[in-house]
Amino acid sequence: MSQNPLNLGLRFILELVALYAFGFWGWVQHEGAMRYVLMVGLPLLAAILWGTFRIPEDASANGKAPVPVSGWVRLLLEVIFFSFATFCFLDAGSVTAGYAFGSISFLHYILSYDRIIWMLKR
Repeated sequence: MSQNPLNLGLRFILELVALYAFGFWGWVQHEGAMRYVLMVGLPLLAAILWGTFRIPEDASANGKAPVPVSGWVRLLLEVIFFSFATFCFLDAGSVTAGYAFGSISFLHYILSYDRIIWMLKR
């Protein structure tokens, strides 16, 4: 199910919304120059980490792994990524968005159980 085009599309949208959440949180929580640094810097840092630490032969990354990591390390990175995005919405005062994002992320991982099993075997 994890390679289903609809689930892959959902995953892509979740990734984009997570990056938005990081920037939104940086904007809402800080003032002055730090607001701009975090609004741009947090999503940029998250995107770099997301694209760099990969499992070799991962179909969702075209099999490329700039920095190869084991499956459980990648799974931990993904859980932190989506959990932090949920936190960002909640902490910034967007409670409905936070709960919706967290719930949809959790549903995505339930639907992607085969990918989780694959990751833990790597």
